[in-house]
Amino acid sequence: MSFVSTKGRYGLRVMIDLAKNNTGEYIPLNDIAKRQAISEKYLESIVGTLSRNGLLISLRGKGGGYKLAKCPEEYTILEILKCIEGPLAPITCLEKEVNDCPRAAECNTLSMWEDFYKMVKDFFGSRTLADLVIEPGCSDFVI
Repeated sequence: MSFVSTKGRYGLRVMIDLAKNNTGEYIPLNDIAKRQAISEKYLESIVGTLSRNGLLISLRGKGGGYKLAKCPEEYTILEILKCIEGPLAPITCLEKEVNDCPRAAECNTLSMWEDFYKMVKDFFGSRTLADLVIEPGCSDFVI
């Protein structure tokens, strides 16, 4: 069992690639695919999800491609992974804001899963895209 799927890992790679190669211009998907050695067809689904959720700005046609919607420092890894993966909850009853599981009151493992989920959210929520880029810095970032 993988905690983060290939799609989630590739999504992070796309975001890092866009941050590292930012010139203020849109970056064509085929350029990202070549640099990351990932199928362009597979990346289409990932960038589509990221764009629909406001993490990327996309432009079709000549001169088009993708760029980050905000500075790398403003993205948490949690935000990116949740966008691609959905809830990162280790069990289904923790996926919603309020746990409505009828067995919650007598569940002997619930507190363990809640603690684990809190660690996951704290870990990924405290790291930004800029942390994964060699030379981070919003001052050098052009939108």
